[in-house]
Amino acid sequence: MKGNVAAIVLVLVGTFFLLSNLGVINLSLAELLSTWWPVILIVVGLMLFFTPNGEKKPKQE
Repeated sequence: MKGNVAAIVLVLVGTFFLLSNLGVINLSLAELLSTWWPVILIVVGLMLFFTPNGEKKPKQE
């Protein structure tokens, strides 16, 4: 799943830069980040919360 998330983020960032260069959208990345940076923290926290921690250890008796 981590590889898929990274791929999606790259596609979205690339699309943003392409649309910005073509003049379709008129936003700056610095402007967006200065406003929406807390969302990045929330998304990373949710990803850490819902990502499995790996193999579970068997119970010792």
